[in-house]
Amino acid sequence: MSFEFETVYLNGLGQVRESGRHTGICFTEELTRGVNIELMLIPGGSFLMGAASDEMGHPSDEIPQHPVTVDAFWMGKFLVTQAQWKAIADLPLIRDELERMPACYRGADRPVEQVSWFEAIEFCERLATKTGRSYRLPSEAEWEYACRAATSTPFHFGDILTRSVANYNSQASISKTQKRGKQTTPVGNFGIANAFGLYDMHGNVYEWCADHWHVNYYGAPTDGTAWIRDGDSTRRVIRGGSWNDVAANCRSAFRAPDDAEDGHDDLGFRVVCQDVGILERSEPGRRRTTLV
Repeated sequence: MSFEFETVYLNGLGQVRESGRHTGICFTEELTRGVNIELMLIPGGSFLMGAASDEMGHPSDEIPQHPVTVDAFWMGKFLVTQAQWKAIADLPLIRDELERMPACYRGADRPVEQVSWFEAIEFCERLATKTGRSYRLPSEAEWEYACRAATSTPFHFGDILTRSVANYNSQASISKTQKRGKQTTPVGNFGIANAFGLYDMHGNVYEWCADHWHVNYYGAPTDGTAWIRDGDSTRRVIRGGSWNDVAANCRSAFRAPDDAEDGHDDLGFRVVCQDVGILERSEPGRRRTTLV
């Protein structure tokens, strides 16, 4: 079904330079009575993955910038919420036990957090078994492509981030006392999406990706698939920054490793589905987006 959403682009002072209404294709999956998961159709296309050479302060693990082509897929409009997590955690076990409510900051419409990579995989597998569709974590390339949404700036909002559009730590350093009261916000709390109709791609909680950790992009796949060879399989890529991070760590190109067995109060995930049947029904003439 068609879904309308608002986007904004900020100037160098953090003021809204451009705003607009966009339309995307949204698919709704019922998990249990009153609990659904919504996915946006992400059109296939090409983009430059990684940080540009002139992007201020980028570390060496974000280079070399390289062209990647991604097939169309569906991605969660929002981070997986606690209500969605509970609905799937109640389903039969496949490999790993799932705690029914692991989150530190409680709220049905807040993102689930404190879940490990393995638990996120278990969620995807239970969801796939329930629906008969191919749910999984995004590859790192899919995540960045979806986050950028045809932009090349550090954030899909532009060159800077402000607290009016994202939940992050705007202070360069913060004491334990100042940290109190800072936490996750309900998904979509700011009411502003990127041009693909995705919310909270910058901040709120980090997001697990499927890939093994690699210290740079030399030898990385260029077809949008997860990089799961030659890297550190005990650590997986996380993306997007969090409520606890400064803006630099919320950039589209920012990436970091985390132990696959760990869960933190600033780490969650969103799902991807690549069900060809849904794509054929919803997008007869598949369109592509190019940003190279």
